[in-house]
Amino acid sequence: MSVTEQARRARTAAETLAVTTRTTKDAALHAMADALVARTPEILAGNAADLAAGREAGLSAAVLDRLALDEDRVAGIADALRQMAALPDPVGEVVRGSTLPNGLELRQIRVPFGVVGIVYEGRPNVTVDAAGICLKSGNAALLRGSSSAAHSNAALVAVLRDAITGAGLPADAVQLLDASSRDSVKELMRARGLVDVLIPRGGASLIRTVVEESTVPVIETGVGNCHVYVDAAADLSMAVSIALNAKTQRLSTCNTAESLLVHAAVAEDFLPAMLAAFAEAGVTVHGSAEVARLSDAVVPATDEDFATEYLSADISVAVVDSLDAAVEHIRRYGTGHTEAIVTDSQSAAREFVARVDSAAVMVNASTRFTDGGEFGFGAEIGISTQKLHARGPMGLPELTSTKYVVTGTGHLRP
Repeated sequence: MSVTEQARRARTAAETLAVTTRTTKDAALHAMADALVARTPEILAGNAADLAAGREAGLSAAVLDRLALDEDRVAGIADALRQMAALPDPVGEVVRGSTLPNGLELRQIRVPFGVVGIVYEGRPNVTVDAAGICLKSGNAALLRGSSSAAHSNAALVAVLRDAITGAGLPADAVQLLDASSRDSVKELMRARGLVDVLIPRGGASLIRTVVEESTVPVIETGVGNCHVYVDAAADLSMAVSIALNAKTQRLSTCNTAESLLVHAAVAEDFLPAMLAAFAEAGVTVHGSAEVARLSDAVVPATDEDFATEYLSADISVAVVDSLDAAVEHIRRYGTGHTEAIVTDSQSAAREFVARVDSAAVMVNASTRFTDGGEFGFGAEIGISTQKLHARGPMGLPELTSTKYVVTGTGHLRP
């Protein structure tokens, strides 16, 4: 079946979802979760085929780990759907309302986008998360995962579609596109008028391709060259802990710190302890000249190092002369995702927050907190690094648009 035909079917399903009650949607989410657990063996069989192909293709241990499923991981994915069911339904929420001077009642309410296309890499759990958040927000989902997870995704979507049908909703609310060639992505990106919005989740190359080549509106997510800036007024022990957590709590996420900036006034006192902590954690430091002279283990940093989203046990480190210099460095190399300042100075914190143009700015906290779950939003489809429509973690409300409902009593415009 062509992507165009799948998009047409999604459009029909979206018309049903748009008027589906929360009770029915939540029942479908619970049915999906129960089905995942009940049919775990067939899901794991599909995953085993992907893992075998991945080993033969020479995928790294880290990539294979992100791809792998087991009973506990499937149970966790199912639990995420149950938690999603407990979240408020954004559809129909009144964003604002008033009675105009002429007596007209004006309401702006949340409505689903309609058909949401999601292009993503690697993790099979994204298949279920995306299907669930789209259904809860009243949208039909067109899912295009990577070929490395093709068998896993096919098994998962088969289970989800059966559960959705059993709950009385159209199976085409969730569809999986062919991942065997790039043609399906190209066709999805050109399905303007059938697909309402496209969300890429993955590496910089994937996101750039979708943003630059799609005629369907795109919400850009994910690339994170995140910085931690240690100010002259920082608590240095706190700064070591925050920088270490931001870098090492999980290496492969978009909110992981990839660069550390240190004010020259505290560099001599701070860097030896920080470099020792990084060394103990197995992190390779790519440092400016001021940093490299402190340890033979530091790799001299290039301009490219400061622009890199490593997603690995690597970090770039530089000494800066001022908060101004830190902000300029972030403006040059940052990706608008998350930046952090460690300082005991309220004025420095206020200035940093005001001048740094990113989706999230942390004060005395790890960059790893930029996450829908950590922010209390529950479900999240990704972290938007653009400025239109949504910015930062995208929860259920961000998967909706709005429309105005105007109610009169025979009003005529004079």
